[in-house]
Amino acid sequence: MVTLTRAEGNWAGDLDLTRRSIALALAGGYAVAAFSAEADPIHTDDKGLVTETVQIQAADRKIPGYLARPAGKGKHPVVFVYSEVFGVHEWVKDICRRLAKAGYVALAPDLFIRTGDPSTTTDMKVVMEIVRAQPDAQVTSDTAASLKFLAAQPYADMKRLGVTGFCWGGGAVWVACERFPEFKAGVAWYGPLKAGPYPRTPPIDLVKDLKCPVLGLYGGQDKGIPAADIEAMRAAIKAAGKDAEIVVYPDAQHGFLADYRPSYNAEASADGWKRMLAFFKAHGVA
Repeated sequence: MVTLTRAEGNWAGDLDLTRRSIALALAGGYAVAAFSAEADPIHTDDKGLVTETVQIQAADRKIPGYLARPAGKGKHPVVFVYSEVFGVHEWVKDICRRLAKAGYVALAPDLFIRTGDPSTTTDMKVVMEIVRAQPDAQVTSDTAASLKFLAAQPYADMKRLGVTGFCWGGGAVWVACERFPEFKAGVAWYGPLKAGPYPRTPPIDLVKDLKCPVLGLYGGQDKGIPAADIEAMRAAIKAAGKDAEIVVYPDAQHGFLADYRPSYNAEASADGWKRMLAFFKAHGVA
């Protein structure tokens, strides 16, 4: 049995991993450090979709990305997807397929490719080492390269461009919307708001630079993102006069959308997903 110990302190929803859960995670392509053997992950098929691994030319090398899109002809709205700390594993790919079923081109680039695959280890210290090895400037540069890739595709309507992400990727959503004018709307799922374990400028420090509306979806039982951080972010948004809102689900933990994890909350997930699609639609990403 493997006991998780996170470098920044355990999150609600952490558990002891059994050999069975590790085997199931590896067989399904899910992150082994967070998989629950009792989970029944949603699987979205690729009927009516085009799914593929694409190669994105970054500043120093090519990086892979998982792309899912409607098979129909013509241009479709785009959602850029930032992964959680476990990288582009099966759950992130399924999120892309869900978005594609809703009519979007969804791209999740592997931003950890240079230092490892965090989905294959049970050691959270190793996961965090891989994540921390990605400099802020590199993530921004890789994002720009990914947007350039999308802009060159005949099926992508970059005038209708949104961004979403989870955990580490949720924080990346805030920063992307503060740095890239191309995005029309962002939806951040339980992303850190203040200084934390990741090598980037905290989102709260850049609120005045927000270039598009952002919806934040957070769990009231998230031990890694205290209520004080959320209230501070709300105050910063108000002071800056920006169009952003944060919804808190009182009974939800960190990772409540992740249906392969013990922290999954079906009610909060369903409401959050509905809010995300409505938010994108309301801001021209539909």
